[in-house]
Amino acid sequence: MDALNLPPFEAKLRRNDGKTRIFDPLRQRFVALTPEEWVRQHFVHFMVSELGYKSALMGNEVTLNLNGMKRRCDTVVYDPFMRARMVVEYKRPSVEITQRVFDQICRYDMVLRVDYLVVSNGLTHYCCRIDYERQAYEFLERIPTYAELVPEAIFDENDTQSGHS
Repeated sequence: MDALNLPPFEAKLRRNDGKTRIFDPLRQRFVALTPEEWVRQHFVHFMVSELGYKSALMGNEVTLNLNGMKRRCDTVVYDPFMRARMVVEYKRPSVEITQRVFDQICRYDMVLRVDYLVVSNGLTHYCCRIDYERQAYEFLERIPTYAELVPEAIFDENDTQSGHS
């Protein structure tokens, strides 16, 4: 798989029926290792290990109903009250991040109304904060930490990985 602009980690890989699978700690199972999945697993690991996100408050492949059609968000981040606060959309490294990608994630946000939208192809990452009152958005220079995303959340230092409060 391609080297990414994300910290490396020890991925749990397994070959099954001639196909490589990678362990997804959020779904608690091995999934097909595609270039997009490679980006997803690196990005989730980065969010948890570097930015203090709580794996118990994140979901991969979250289904939502958009205009009567089922769609899946790549990753959704929740606050301790299980309100969606961030949506992350992943693309394979060879896919350029374009307006079309942002249009896709914005359609998901019509349902979820999160505070932050993030798009990554593993090489380039974009994050914007949505201001619904002013009907505006602002691109940020970096992905916020979980404490910045949910400043009202108070967690015991020992619960960083588990998400329990």
